[in-house]
Amino acid sequence: MRERPEAKTSANGRAYDPERLFLPPDDDLAPNRPGETLRARLDGSRTGRVALMLARLLGRRPVEDAWRRELAAQQLVGSALELLTAGGWEVVHSIVLPGDAVIPHLLIGPGGVFCVAPQPAHGARLTVDDTAVHCAGERHPRPYVRRIRHSAARSSLVLSRGCDFPVRARPVLVLVGAAEVEAGTAGPPADVRVLREEDVPGLGGLGGVLRPERVDRIHTVARNRRVWLGA
Repeated sequence: MRERPEAKTSANGRAYDPERLFLPPDDDLAPNRPGETLRARLDGSRTGRVALMLARLLGRRPVEDAWRRELAAQQLVGSALELLTAGGWEVVHSIVLPGDAVIPHLLIGPGGVFCVAPQPAHGARLTVDDTAVHCAGERHPRPYVRRIRHSAARSSLVLSRGCDFPVRARPVLVLVGAAEVEAGTAGPPADVRVLREEDVPGLGGLGGVLRPERVDRIHTVARNRRVWLGA
């Protein structure tokens, strides 16, 4: 097990991890805004406004429109998660994993560690089973459950390795703007929390899992871009 600096106490009495002091700014994910990676994609898109309007008129679905819907969902949920920081929680947004997968939000606090993935579902009637989300009127299921489960498993491995103690990241799927959400015939997934956007603040009421010094240590590791390179 590698050596690391012991936790220190600041002038205001709050513990902090000294490794945070040596984290280069380019490797610090803490300043990331909700939807940071989607913002970058939209900024880098070469599709002009005229081309987008023409595609919509022809009944096509530009990928930029999907990115904007996803960005709005991440901004909404990200803002709700930021409000939890007053209660001892920390949040890191837009963590890029190898293979271009992205963890939209990682919430760390007294109730544990949560991988949070918002998905836009405006007005949709949804059924959630153990692997996917089924939308009324759509032929193919959406693989949201399987995807967030996989991201949470990768997060658990990365954080456990970086912290030198076991860390379990729990998957949370937030269906933003859905008209109806119900469980499939076999029931909802046992290991994935499925929420609507109005349920997100309830995560702040969870506790009894992590002490403040553990929250601080996990946050220090999670905000380091380099630890995720081996995810």
